[in-house]
Amino acid sequence: MPLKLVKRPKSPFWIVRGTVRGIRVEESTGTHERRIAEEIRAKREAELLTQAIFGRRATATFAHAALSYLEQGGSTRFIEAIIRYFGETPLARIDLVALDSAAKKLYPKVSAATRNRQFYTPAVAVMKHAAKRGWCSVLVIQRPKSGPARIRYLRLEEAERLIAACSEHMRPLVIFLFFTGARIGEALWMDWKQVDLQRGHVSFPKTKNGEARGVPLHPRVRAALTKLKHRDGEVFRRPDGQAYEPLKGGHDTSAGSRIKTGFAAACRRPGITDFHPHDCRHTWATWHYKNNRNLGALMKLGGWKSERMVLRYAHVNVEELAETIDKLPGGELGDTKLMKEITA
Repeated sequence: MPLKLVKRPKSPFWIVRGTVRGIRVEESTGTHERRIAEEIRAKREAELLTQAIFGRRATATFAHAALSYLEQGGSTRFIEAIIRYFGETPLARIDLVALDSAAKKLYPKVSAATRNRQFYTPAVAVMKHAAKRGWCSVLVIQRPKSGPARIRYLRLEEAERLIAACSEHMRPLVIFLFFTGARIGEALWMDWKQVDLQRGHVSFPKTKNGEARGVPLHPRVRAALTKLKHRDGEVFRRPDGQAYEPLKGGHDTSAGSRIKTGFAAACRRPGITDFHPHDCRHTWATWHYKNNRNLGALMKLGGWKSERMVLRYAHVNVEELAETIDKLPGGELGDTKLMKEITA
């Protein structure tokens, strides 16, 4: 029985109902206009006929795969722009060339690392999800090569100078970043409901990796938060007392852009260079490992899923290994006179 348009008593929209080659359909067109609904009906009938003859691979689209991926708990991070770009493009037409082209068009002026994170990671996740269900072939993806991971951190005395140079509204935020390791977005839109000053604890229910986590509050943070006058809504505010504007999606993906100007000004005053808001998290992680030597604790508190992500902080903390270098043979075989001159 071919598909036809029908109406339901409590719905303003036309419904597509019927069976094509044994495939039963009853779907809303999402429109109350008969002409548009008829176009949708005809297109859907053609899709089902093609699917029945050639299989699901012939009709599966990126939008369909992305919806299934999200319904199965996939990450929504950065995926909206990719869905808009590919839309109803059949998965069979999306190969490495198509992905590379889309990446350059969506993110033309970003680093390879950013393009990897904001395009290739979510796009590949959708394609793998589709391949597991037999909707497309498994793609062999070659991502753009990224440079070495950035690790920029401050010594405590440098951090103190930066904190002192911050404006009044930004100082408690920067203290919070330095002593909790929070990501910028986690801090900017943190609600007072997440903070327990008496217990000395903050919770982050929505994080980058999708897993909630909590962090005990350092006494310095508790003191800074206690001084804030308000106790409802977002903890940190702009100079005008309003909450920071939420991310809009698409290319608006950097929470750090909300404080970029003020943070840069604070860095200039004490002469701190090449230091960005996210580097506060690197600083916290470096301090934590240096004083605790506990990768497991650092992973848990910082919300990293892989040891590889936290090993970089171990690699920059090697002072305690100095004595192992001093124990190498040959220390007394050098020119004693020359050594005295060097160390004088």
